[in-house]
Amino acid sequence: MARADYLFTSESVSEGHPDKVCDKISDAILDAFLAGDPVSRVACETLVTTNKIVLAGEVRGPEPLVSASGVVNVAEIAQIARGVVKEIGYEQDGFHWRDCDVEVLLHGQSPDIAMGVDASGNKDEGAGDQGIMFGYACTETDVLMPAPIHYSHAILRTMAEARRGGTEPGLRPDSKSQVTLRYHNGKPVGAASVVVSTQHAEGLSQNDVREIVRPYVTAALPEGWMCPEDEFYVNPTGQFIVGGPDGDAGLTGRKIIVDTYGGAAPHGGGAFSGKDPTKVDRSAAYAARYLAKNVVAAGLAERCTIQLAYAIGVSKPLSVYVNTHETGQVDEDKLSDALRQLMDLSPRGIREHLRLNRPIYARSAAYGHFGRKVAADGGFSWEDTDLVGDLRAAFS
Repeated sequence: MARADYLFTSESVSEGHPDKVCDKISDAILDAFLAGDPVSRVACETLVTTNKIVLAGEVRGPEPLVSASGVVNVAEIAQIARGVVKEIGYEQDGFHWRDCDVEVLLHGQSPDIAMGVDASGNKDEGAGDQGIMFGYACTETDVLMPAPIHYSHAILRTMAEARRGGTEPGLRPDSKSQVTLRYHNGKPVGAASVVVSTQHAEGLSQNDVREIVRPYVTAALPEGWMCPEDEFYVNPTGQFIVGGPDGDAGLTGRKIIVDTYGGAAPHGGGAFSGKDPTKVDRSAAYAARYLAKNVVAAGLAERCTIQLAYAIGVSKPLSVYVNTHETGQVDEDKLSDALRQLMDLSPRGIREHLRLNRPIYARSAAYGHFGRKVAADGGFSWEDTDLVGDLRAAFS
């Protein structure tokens, strides 16, 4: 039997966190390739440290980014990376968009991988790798996301908007948040504690930063949910001046729980950023979220977890698992069959249904891939609830 009363915690990290700098650079490079050729193949990994950016991985795409023989345009790729760092706001001695060294080690895609993924003859496009992917949705928030991760993201997102807009000149790019919520009868009812650590300008005291941060926390949480004062922690170490890649190295794909559901649902293990839509680590995770969200939005369950499994080079999913956690209004096996009917879950089917072969990814690198608004250009298309009518009709 599930516990009814408990505490649950999730964290978020800002766009200036070293790992998120890497995610955003990798996704900006992916966007550049897809803008030039929607069937580009990209697997871009980024490492950052003090005044250094290293890019590695495999690509196949348009000139001038890469030649037909697979030679990468190093200058063009390096300029994209610098542009991301500038947009985030790093202009400090140990990490400056203009002065940092950018090493580009990208190369052409492996022909063995291309053979397994590409469609040819009677063979449909296969998955870019084996793996398992999960999607989740619940009724805890209006965007059908778990509440702790939703509010953790909101705190940092609004702080970053204020920093970039000039409202909070004392804040710097690197920050983290952590929200612990109290659950009663399985529903979130308030914050037990909130932790925010944020890089800041020299000369600001711990209390100065605390009062800068406070309104963003209270605005992010529902009215009356603020934690007790002695459970509100801001920069617990005392100060946070040296931050970003100068303070800690970063890598693409190290914040997979931040990217998804904050630990409230399973994760298959694969990261998202820097991967084109043939990589089911990304596209199938988006499809699973899309289906789970539509199930909950249709009123067929209060919670829904969906797992998809794939083999490299094989187009069909090996399994489709649906769990409504004893909140479902319909039979789970019938629900699984209905979802398969409503969406082609092959890599090609997912890509076409969600229109994923577009330059829509850099914006997803920070503050979560899920629970976001569908953009006019199709960004976050996996957050759409356009299957609700069909699902309700299937079980009317």
